[in-house]
Amino acid sequence: MAAGVQRVLAKCQKCIDSGNFYEAHQMYRTLYFRYSSAKKYNEAIELLHTGSKTLLQHQQIGSGSDLALLLVDVLSNGKVPVTDDTADKVVDLLRIMDNDCQDRHAYLNAALRWTIKVEPQCKAGHPVLHKKCGMLFWQEKNYVQARYHYLHSSDGKNLATMLVEYHTTLGYPSEVDLFIAQTVLQFLCLQNKDTAHVVFVSYTKQHPDVEEGPPYYRPLLNFIWFLLLALEGGKLAVFGVLCDKYQESINRDPSYKEYLDKIGQLFFGVPPPRTQTQGGFFGNIIQSLLGGGDDDDDSSSTTAQTPVRTPITPSEPRNESQVELD
Repeated sequence: MAAGVQRVLAKCQKCIDSGNFYEAHQMYRTLYFRYSSAKKYNEAIELLHTGSKTLLQHQQIGSGSDLALLLVDVLSNGKVPVTDDTADKVVDLLRIMDNDCQDRHAYLNAALRWTIKVEPQCKAGHPVLHKKCGMLFWQEKNYVQARYHYLHSSDGKNLATMLVEYHTTLGYPSEVDLFIAQTVLQFLCLQNKDTAHVVFVSYTKQHPDVEEGPPYYRPLLNFIWFLLLALEGGKLAVFGVLCDKYQESINRDPSYKEYLDKIGQLFFGVPPPRTQTQGGFFGNIIQSLLGGGDDDDDSSSTTAQTPVRTPITPSEPRNESQVELD
């Protein structure tokens, strides 16, 4: 088999050199089927990575994307673990694909599904792949996609640096606190309080328009800082006082109450709201503090989770698409 593979690869290289890319593509597929049938997954991965990269670099986008998707199939069918090496191969091909390549989005989604298959606890995809995708999109100045992927990683320091660049490049001066507040709240909704703390500290230290603190000049930054401290104690009364005292800052973005409602459920034992009326978010906290949060009639009800939504910027001043977090 090895001798036969070498002969096919030699012919394939001659096709590449002569510009016969269609024939080269078919030869790569032939070798892929041989390796897959023999369950030689490592050999198939190397072959498809090399073949896809070669074709993409020669602007054979359709053929190169086809081999890239086959690569993800091998990773998934072979249940290949997510490592720096395998994630690098995936992102390497993603980097070569043009932004307007129709298969780029499908390829990335397929790669994320592979990581979920081998690591089911990573419901939105493995943090290693998200981190590398975040770096790639940041390099491309696609801050929206970079932010999304960093939110599903544990790389708070690079995310903070990216957010500073994002705000100073495209944000308004009045949004300096909104950029980081939204990010911290979303990390907490994803139950990643360690990265939430890292990104807050790194952002406030790096941003040129944020004075040294705490305390900070902007009330919303103080609220986030106190909230992160309150998580350690887990006392509902402290959480309630914070939300009450900083209600004016919280009201600057309608989504904050949804995030805080979820945070209250996850970290402070606040029951989910039964209706959209009856006092709303703050009324729900007061009910809990007064001991009115339990009701036997609702003991069998199912709790619906509040979605973690990701607006482009806190005030969404630009016409870019909104990304949903899983």
